[in-house]
Amino acid sequence: MSEVLSVQGLCKYYEKFRLENIAFDLRPGAITGFIGRNGAGKTTTLKSLLNFVHPDAGEIRFFGKTFGGNETEIKSRIGFVSGGVHYYTMKKLKAITAVTARFYPAWDEGAYRNYLERFSLDENKTPGELSEGMKVKYALTLALSHGAELLLLDEPTSGLDPVSRDELLEIFLDLAERGTTILFSTHITSDLEKSADDIIYIKGGRVVERGAVGDFLARYRVARWTGEAPAGALMGVKRDKTGSSALVAADFAAGEGVILEDADLETVMVHMEREGAQ
Repeated sequence: MSEVLSVQGLCKYYEKFRLENIAFDLRPGAITGFIGRNGAGKTTTLKSLLNFVHPDAGEIRFFGKTFGGNETEIKSRIGFVSGGVHYYTMKKLKAITAVTARFYPAWDEGAYRNYLERFSLDENKTPGELSEGMKVKYALTLALSHGAELLLLDEPTSGLDPVSRDELLEIFLDLAERGTTILFSTHITSDLEKSADDIIYIKGGRVVERGAVGDFLARYRVARWTGEAPAGALMGVKRDKTGSSALVAADFAAGEGVILEDADLETVMVHMEREGAQ
């Protein structure tokens, strides 16, 4: 079976930023989190996948096919939601939906009605009457209502309250169980720990880590100490009011006065983004 999405050697060059040799595959039915700090290249990558910006090099295949000659078919099988959601502010949602549905032969009106109710959306309102969080919910409702086999989501939980975020993650898990593949970027790493199977970590325009979330976290621990730094390879040393900490390899030999703790995604990111981290 072809990969749902396969990216090889993706490059995009700007005057002050370079996306370099991005490569990854998405496993069918898996939820993959795309992480990295602001400006790392997450949004540029996602937009390059859909040809919203034109890559300078690389090969992108959806369901084993490139966009050349297959763009309409591919886009009918995927859903995309960007963090910046913009609609005609004075048009009612039901009018926007009617236009959108015409582009998707597999549009499921029953699913659409279900998500309207689930997200407490009133289709007689206009986008101008919605909060930013509700705009995201509406964009997701459209993306989820045409049987998309692949969802590409750029900060989908941005602007949502904790209860709505949790509800959305539950939907993601339900979709993945039914075979939908999901790639979503986020700064809320706790959301990934609740839902993601795999992780792609991008730093400075390059993928520095990828693989199963559990395997990724199992490679590291956090060392904490007061006073003199311990001997050994320390990544991203930082201080707080209780002492100092650094990311270390899982087999790091802790000396006296050093406490080793399991690492979560946020802690790994914070330390790896410190100056001098590899």
